[in-house]
Parts: sequence; C-alpha cells; structure tokens
Amino acid sequence: MARHDTLAGVRETKATSSWLIRLWQWGILVLLILLWEAGARLGFVDPYFFSSPVEIAQTAVVQWEKGTLWRDVVYTGMSTLLGFVSGTVVGSAVGLLFWFSRPVARVAEPYLVVLNALPKLALAPVLVILLGIGFASKVTLAFLMTVIVAAISAHSGVKEIDDTFTTLMVSLGARRLQIFTRLVVPSAMPWVISGLRVNIALAMAGAIVGEFIASDKGLGRMIVYAGTTFDLKLVWVGVTVLSVLSVLMYLGVVALEKVLSRRWSASANGSQGK
Repeated sequence: MARHDTLAGVRETKATSSWLIRLWQWGILVLLILLWEAGARLGFVDPYFFSSPVEIAQTAVVQWEKGTLWRDVVYTGMSTLLGFVSGTVVGSAVGLLFWFSRPVARVAEPYLVVLNALPKLALAPVLVILLGIGFASKVTLAFLMTVIVAAISAHSGVKEIDDTFTTLMVSLGARRLQIFTRLVVPSAMPWVISGLRVNIALAMAGAIVGEFIASDKGLGRMIVYAGTTFDLKLVWVGVTVLSVLSVLMYLGVVALEKVLSRRWSASANGSQGK
C-alpha cells in the first residue's frame, strides 16, 4: 500500500512538473511577444526593420485571404515531408542491409562519412538546373539532406549488435533472413528512431534553401521575394509561419518516435516471451 502511494505521488509530481514547464514555456513566449509589440510602439525597436506582432498578424491575414500563404505553406510542408520520409526510409534500409556483408559495409563507411560532411546545400543550384525550379528539386535536396544521416544511424545500430545473439540464433537453426528481421532490425530501430528529429530539421533546411535558389512557390520564395521588394513585414510573416511549421513538424516527429518506440518495445517483449 505504501509503495502504491509512493508511485502515485511520483506520478502526480511528474504531471505537476510537466504542467509548470508548459506554463513557463508559453508564458515566456507571450512575454516576448508583448515586449516586442511594446518596443515597436514606443520606438525602442525599429518598426521598419523588425515590424511588430500586430502588423505581422495583419499581413498574414491579408496573405491568407489571397490564398498565397496557404499555398506556400502546403508547398514547403509537402516537399519537406516527402524528402524526409523518402530519405529516412532509403537511408535506413541501406544502413540495415550493410549487416549482410561486413566487407561491403567497411568499404562503404568512409564514403558515408565523406558524403555526410559534404555541404549538400551547395548542390542546390545544380539540382535546380537539372530538375528545374519546380517541386522535384526541393524534394530531391531534402532527400539528400536526410538519406546519409539515416544510413549512418542505422549502420551504427547494426554495429552495436552483440555477435553472441547472432551465434545463438544460428545455433538454433535460424536463417539469415530470420536473424535480420527478428534481431537486426529490432535492435537497430532505436538508432533509426533517434535520428528522426535531426532529419526533419535537415529536410526542411534543404527544402527552404532550394526555394531560396529558385522557386515559384513556397515560404522560402516568399521570404526572398519580400526581401527583394523591401516588404519586411512579409519577410517576418514568412519567418514566423516557417517557425510555426517547423515546430509542428518537430512535434509530429516526437509523437511518431513515441509510437514507434512503443511498438518495437512490445514486439521485442513478445519475441522474448515466445
């Protein structure tokens, strides 16, 4: 009974702490917005260069009513998500498949390191020339930003697998494909999942830089266009909406991580039970 009360108290403390943290987070954000608005109205902040939250909101409403803001949000969001998903899936598959041949993995590993260090954003002009200013070049750049990171993460998970478990499964008559699906993939999955948060940020960076170089749609194009026309209010609209979109995508990835972690934990426990 005492143990039950202690656990209940710990859970209640954690819930209260989480609620207070959320309160502080939102409180600081609201305070910064109020200070920004007050500074712009009182002249402490240059309203031409930094605008104000009210003016940014009014400009955003105008763009929304025109339909351009919604179009640009969808364009940037879709190119980011497609690049993120395709890069993560392909990269993770490549990293996991290295398990089938250690010599191939050892040969490929230095190339992965070099490709990871390569400033892939510098390839944006080349991709725009090859694929045009449309959707494909943005998705491709987002894909390139994520695929190598995903491959390295998955391969790192594969290398951490204890050979004792592999030997045990072989002694029990398991085939290579069975070992791969029942040991390698579940064991490396935490490494794959841990790279998701990094990859979503990289995918968005790739999509935005592609829009900076040349594009007919997207939040990056909006920011560049507004900057060239000295419409700094619209620049801040693009930056603000882009920040909100990145936070929403990050939260979505965090939720996906939790779901995948629970499923793989349940799968691993089920396999151990059998």
